[in-house]
Amino acid sequence: MILANPFCSKGNRTLLEVRSQPGFQQLQAGSAYNFLDVLTFFIFRRGAALRFGAGATLAVAILVISMPFGRAQSAAPAPVEHSAADRGRILLVLPFDNRSGEPNLEWMREAAANLLSSRFASAGFAPMSRADRMYALDHLGLPEGFQPSRASAIKLAQTLDADSIIVGSFSMDGNDLVAEGQIVNVPHLRMTEPVTARGPLADMIRIFDTLAWELTRQLDPSLNVPVQTFIAAGQSLRLDAFEQYIRGITEPDQAERQRHLEQAVKLSPDFSPAWMALGREEYSTQQYEQAAQAFAKVDPNGPDALEAGFYGGLSLLFSGNYAEAQKSFAEVARMLPLAEVVNNEGVAKSRQGQDATALFVQATADDPSNADYHFNLALSLKRHGNATVALNELAQCLKLRPNDSEAQAVEAAWKNPAPVMARAGADPEAIPDPLERIVRTFDANAFRQAAQMLDQMDAARMAALDPGQRAQRLCAQAHGYLDRGLLLEAERLYREAANDDPKSTEAYVGLARVRERSGDGEGARAEAQAALQIGPTADAYVLLAQLDLTANKLPQAEQEAGSALKLDPASRTAQDLLRLIQAREGQTK
Repeated sequence: MILANPFCSKGNRTLLEVRSQPGFQQLQAGSAYNFLDVLTFFIFRRGAALRFGAGATLAVAILVISMPFGRAQSAAPAPVEHSAADRGRILLVLPFDNRSGEPNLEWMREAAANLLSSRFASAGFAPMSRADRMYALDHLGLPEGFQPSRASAIKLAQTLDADSIIVGSFSMDGNDLVAEGQIVNVPHLRMTEPVTARGPLADMIRIFDTLAWELTRQLDPSLNVPVQTFIAAGQSLRLDAFEQYIRGITEPDQAERQRHLEQAVKLSPDFSPAWMALGREEYSTQQYEQAAQAFAKVDPNGPDALEAGFYGGLSLLFSGNYAEAQKSFAEVARMLPLAEVVNNEGVAKSRQGQDATALFVQATADDPSNADYHFNLALSLKRHGNATVALNELAQCLKLRPNDSEAQAVEAAWKNPAPVMARAGADPEAIPDPLERIVRTFDANAFRQAAQMLDQMDAARMAALDPGQRAQRLCAQAHGYLDRGLLLEAERLYREAANDDPKSTEAYVGLARVRERSGDGEGARAEAQAALQIGPTADAYVLLAQLDLTANKLPQAEQEAGSALKLDPASRTAQDLLRLIQAREGQTK
């Protein structure tokens, strides 16, 4: 277990560490390992990482093992071209080379990697995190700002089990920013032709989003998403706030990092990654009340939600706000009840004078090899009158950690309290009552890998549905993304639903909504009309009416709103839209 700063790259376990564990090479002997291998290995080797209970663990194991691997498993596979479904989707995006000659644009090196990684993730790929990249560089003895050659980049990708590397550069051509990117296929050691995007420097985010679209089309030509959706994904991101965020995660000085991040959230109060980074900085400098506030601002549906909940709970715990800390840990445990989360929930509950024995029992059952969980359970049992079992748990703690001086002192006091009471003036209240032990580190990769396994289980359940049911489920997920403004994710799922069930009007209406929000009015109209060709639907008519109202085509808009109401007389949206159209018509007369 690494006990370094939990927010530095070394503080989080990576796939690299899994590969170094005993037995992994034997597991992989004679085959090219891939991500599912790693997940399978985690189930059986990392009891402290993935604890869903025996039944769930077995279910995940069977699921993962039964899934077809994306790579051939023979010792000497013949080179083959994989389909889009088989193509490896684990990516390593390296910081771009700064060829502008302008040191003040150096921050854009990491900005490029950040933007591209975000878009690739939204498009269904699995880009490695910056923390993974930093860990690998450190493991290879390379500095953080190292600019790898092609050979060293491939070595880095192989260290992280990446299927492809994204490399690139940017330069200035007058007032225009020119960005160029290429893909290195790691298994086949091939490099694609470069693609470029250019535009005014002020449109930097749009330029890299366009480049991400070009690269995505090379990675998966079957992904039929227009460039407008990629561009729309970054429209809400303020360039000045984004610059402050990138500087805030790359500056070597802690005070400077925090200053930049504070400026980022001031400029863009809804910028979730900046709040997450700020919370990390404040937590690492023991500014716990401020850290708790920052973690609370992180998007509860975003990729950092579990980590924010865990460290938000710790921040509240260290601030003395035990009730809110318990709520925070309970929310994380509801999604992923890992032992460290359940233990801390128990600590927060116990600090309020409540009986947390059941939570500590759960933690010890999930990870019986952790001495601290047995120690906490012993304290809880003793406080609530079960002294005999408490001594048994304390003995188990000492069996696991024989040199635990605090546990030794507690055991001596419990077994023979007379000398302790005599030293304390015969006052039972003076007998030392140790505090429960808190798990202070968050194994982010364990959480992510657990979440990925849950995704795999969900995907398996989806695959068992008939096409119509699967399309409905995909549309429901896409609606959630659309409501949160995640257009690229929504489009990908709507497109999958349409592919599964070409007669799904809901999928085409969803695609039309994505087109509308990305500013592609003609594309939105085409998708809505495609839905109506399948069958009449009120939602498609409402969308067409909204488009025609925007275009000031009032007669057509009124007719379409009327058609929507014929199909769904109770539709408040259609009713309000028709009133608005009629009011607009009254103004023009």
